[in-house]
Amino acid sequence: MSAVRESLPEGRYGRSADERADRKLKVAGLVLGVLFTGLLGWFGWHHVVGTKLSAEVIKFDVVGDREVQLHLEVRKEAGAAGTCTVRSRSEDGAEVGRKDVRFDGPRTRIDEVVSVRTTARATTAELVGCTER
Repeated sequence: MSAVRESLPEGRYGRSADERADRKLKVAGLVLGVLFTGLLGWFGWHHVVGTKLSAEVIKFDVVGDREVQLHLEVRKEAGAAGTCTVRSRSEDGAEVGRKDVRFDGPRTRIDEVVSVRTTARATTAELVGCTER
């Protein structure tokens, strides 16, 4: 006598173990994705709102072999004080000048031309960064 095996109707007795595991992985992936997106948004918002001092170089002019001038625009909160570091580089990329510029007082927007003395002829000038005091 040969036993004929009858197959059970698919889905009649609930999902298989594989289908339940797949669903759990999908739900876990979705939850982790939402948490990661929220965390990324929070860090971005904190970085933008938490910055009390920011600056940018509007333009620069190489005055001579030993000096470069930068037009620096600083935006800050009314009572905030800080320091911005600027530097100049030569044609080969070596740093030939660096200067820390302090900003304080009640003004919230400051336009200032900063002179940086250099050890060789500069070809560029850039803002390294700003820190609060």
